[in-house]
Amino acid sequence: MASRRKVIQTLASLPFIGAFLGPNTLSANPGTAAVVSNVRRDFFKELGLRTFINAAGTYTSMTGSLMPKEVIEAISYGASEYVNLDELQDKVGERIAELLNCEYATVSSGAFGAMSIGMAGIMCGMDTKKVKQLPNTKGLKNEVILQESHTIGYAQALTNVGAKLVKVKTAKQLEKAITKKTVMLWFLNANTDQGDIKWEEFIALGKKHNIPTFIDCAADVPPLENLFRFTKMGFDLVAFSGGKGLRGPQSAGLLLGKRKYIEAARLHTPPRGETIGRGMKVNKEEVLGMLAALEIYLKKDHKSEWEMWESQIQLISDSATSIEGVESKIHVPKHANHVPSLRIKWNQNLVKISPDEVRKQLREGSPSIQTVGDSKTIGITTWMMVPGQEGIVANRIKEILSNT
Repeated sequence: MASRRKVIQTLASLPFIGAFLGPNTLSANPGTAAVVSNVRRDFFKELGLRTFINAAGTYTSMTGSLMPKEVIEAISYGASEYVNLDELQDKVGERIAELLNCEYATVSSGAFGAMSIGMAGIMCGMDTKKVKQLPNTKGLKNEVILQESHTIGYAQALTNVGAKLVKVKTAKQLEKAITKKTVMLWFLNANTDQGDIKWEEFIALGKKHNIPTFIDCAADVPPLENLFRFTKMGFDLVAFSGGKGLRGPQSAGLLLGKRKYIEAARLHTPPRGETIGRGMKVNKEEVLGMLAALEIYLKKDHKSEWEMWESQIQLISDSATSIEGVESKIHVPKHANHVPSLRIKWNQNLVKISPDEVRKQLREGSPSIQTVGDSKTIGITTWMMVPGQEGIVANRIKEILSNT
């Protein structure tokens, strides 16, 4: 683990440190109205809402991640000018494809939105009559094959546009399940280790039967390599969330892959109306914010950032385990949310408080701290914290566990 001193040295090298949620100003060109304010209005306080230290992770319910200053500036810039939405998406798509060395890309309304428009694009192609008929799939191929172990609620992104899910367990079952209605093979990267069919075999089956393959990588950044890995591997479409590890707008995402499928997916999105994706609007501010977030992420010192996370987690672990009867385990999930994480548990005969009560006291204390876990453990990550907050979390956990 990195030393505490090294963490402090690291902070200065990270481009996003101290850049979260700074005062916003809109710069305007001559002839446009400028909106300038040096006073930061506390909207959440006005609304009676408590903010909190995020020791849990990139949960949508907790509003994902905090955006770096450069992303906020890109969003503010976008808000100050008009531009053709399609042309903006065209240019940004080309730029993202260049950055990620893939055939094409588009900014979507989150990973869920990327899945929906990608699915719709594959079903309808460039036929505008078919585009308008969704979710009615009469006359269309609409069966999507996936592994049974990859079935999660987010697969509704596919069924929302009219797809029918066909679940299998083995490669042999997959091939047997292929019919004249099969339109796509879908893979959930977070559950890679839970399925019998792995990446390469899954892609090979798609190519063998001339069926496009789509992988959901919503929470699979970091590591950085994943932004390149799956398109190079041969998946036809790849979806990422924009508001998690990439720290872009929470309502944005990325759809990467084959140009023909992404161009078809775009037919379902605004500014076009009468389409299944009309409500999945991505505004100009989000498009620019997503591009800025990706550029920043690619330039970031990932090694230093990782060492900082390790040290933060170690600090909290050491603080908790300094109490008799408390133990912890530092781990890194192999797929999805691949960051240093901590599980804390204790002997309740010695430390007479339940994990649920600890979470409650953390949440209701000042400052409020959000964690995860179950009936036996407290779960913590630090990658969504503002550096320095790890010390507050460490002290508060120790305080609660000590006063029992």
